[in-house]
Amino acid sequence: MSRLATKICGLSTPETLDAALKGGASHVGFVFFPKSPRHLDFDRAIGLASRVPPHVTGVAVMVDPDDAFLAQAVASGVGAIQLHGKETPDRVAAVRTRFGLPVWKAVSVKTSADLDTGRAYVGAADLLLYDAKTPEGAALPGGMGLRFDWRLLSAFDPPLPWGLSGGLDADNVAEAIAITCAPLVDVSSGVESAPGIKDVDKIAAFCKAVSRS
Repeated sequence: MSRLATKICGLSTPETLDAALKGGASHVGFVFFPKSPRHLDFDRAIGLASRVPPHVTGVAVMVDPDDAFLAQAVASGVGAIQLHGKETPDRVAAVRTRFGLPVWKAVSVKTSADLDTGRAYVGAADLLLYDAKTPEGAALPGGMGLRFDWRLLSAFDPPLPWGLSGGLDADNVAEAIAITCAPLVDVSSGVESAPGIKDVDKIAAFCKAVSRS
């Protein structure tokens, strides 16, 4: 891929989805997690996914889903699955086999030791998404605007294709890319005016900042 991959996550309206597509996003994320302010019902997701062109991948983001929930999310028309909970390597492999789609696994990071936990998913996941670890007892596993020390990735050799998430926004994504050499960046709260409310101008600014990196 000649340019950095960019995922705008937690999209919930046609206007913000269109802003992500216009900005050149390679991936758009739809969250299926009732505790999240970005949660989509399946009917709305079908309408949004139908707007995604073939060269862009819709990603269904879920937290410890069962197979029935996964089946409904996949039926909305997405092209990849992102698991953001405590899914084991065996569970991730089973999801990939059952649904026949690429599976991303989020890895929560605070220390260098956390990065190594992703190695267990070799052969199970298609991509690792290194995200900031949320506080113990937090209601959400991500999307809280937290970041980890990106320098942890500067000398790290990820065992799978990977992306960077957690606390990114238009003002800091160039720095994050310079430090980590991330091939993919994933943003959610960093392009919002309020939790769950995406901002078309912030989406445009983020995409522009990535394209200049």
